[in-house]
Amino acid sequence: MPSFDVVSEIDHHELTNAIDQANREIAQRFDLKDTQASVSNEGNDITITADDSFGIQQISKLFQEKLVKRKIELSALKEKSEDSSLGKAQKTFTLQEGIDGPNGKKINKMIKENKIKAQSSIMDNKVRVTAKKRDDLQNIMQMLKEANFDMPLQFNNFRD
Repeated sequence: MPSFDVVSEIDHHELTNAIDQANREIAQRFDLKDTQASVSNEGNDITITADDSFGIQQISKLFQEKLVKRKIELSALKEKSEDSSLGKAQKTFTLQEGIDGPNGKKINKMIKENKIKAQSSIMDNKVRVTAKKRDDLQNIMQMLKEANFDMPLQFNNFRD
């Protein structure tokens, strides 16, 4: 039976490239050149550091542009916190990977509500969808692409 997996993954190599490009541009830009501005990655957290909140906004825009160019969806970043103290501001984002329980249940519910003859099950951080016809799976893929989730969805492991 044909099947595929619905996943939410980030290409970490491309993420590292986007961070490096952002830091290179920060070093070259006139308005950010001699500041403490930087973008860093520690585990699942990305931290943007600058001298003030205006610098944070500028670096956030710059970093988001780099992510989009590297084909990393911005919905994979969730704002965690923003701190500003005397002479230093910091903003932290958390990377959202894997399909959590509530979103997995939402995907299962959408498939069942559309009365497509397919089965879906939540496995670890992904949802496996199985159907008798390949066309049904393609319809499910299209439906999930059009749906609005708080995370980027990819489809892999397609088996015929």
